[in-house]
Amino acid sequence: MARLAIFIDGGYLDALARDEFSVWVDYKRFVEQIVLTVASRTPNSVDLLRTYYYHCLPYQSNPPTQKEAVRYGSKHRLFTKLRHLDRFTVREGRLAFRGLDAQGEPIFQQKGVDLLLGLDFALLSGKRQITHAAVVSGDSDLVPAFEVARQEGISVWLFHGPRCSKVAGSSTYAEELWLAGDERIELDQTFMDRVAMPPAPQAI
Repeated sequence: MARLAIFIDGGYLDALARDEFSVWVDYKRFVEQIVLTVASRTPNSVDLLRTYYYHCLPYQSNPPTQKEAVRYGSKHRLFTKLRHLDRFTVREGRLAFRGLDAQGEPIFQQKGVDLLLGLDFALLSGKRQITHAAVVSGDSDLVPAFEVARQEGISVWLFHGPRCSKVAGSSTYAEELWLAGDERIELDQTFMDRVAMPPAPQAI
């Protein structure tokens, strides 16, 4: 039996869902779809060990603005909901202020997210607790972790966004990361529609 762990870069998936596909992700469906995708290309049955989700709570000034408080509360509720899903672990990094952009808007950078993901990935691979790893990310910082896993005989599946972004016009993932994967699955509109949250019922 194949033993699978799923690693999700939450900020990356948020950006894809919002900018490329205009959907809200139902994470239970998303995980189920990844398992089905891996199982459809694997001769053995697939057992999901755990899903690991990495993200940061939004920035809040002191005191927070109403907009900041609403955004923070919404993300906090999501993290709480995800923690109640079966075999689901939420790892939180932090946001670091990096100045202002040309429009005077604050720039923030996630800190610790890639490190946490890489550590979990390498640890499970090194202990041979998994045979397959599905990673949702586009960051080249994960290339060393991919290489370690492959050396341990782990089959590394990269789930990534489109090669050409609707927003930036460039690829949504690093080419080095794509090359480091054993299997590459592009998240397209059909895939994302399957895992989208159903629309709220209209009031009568």
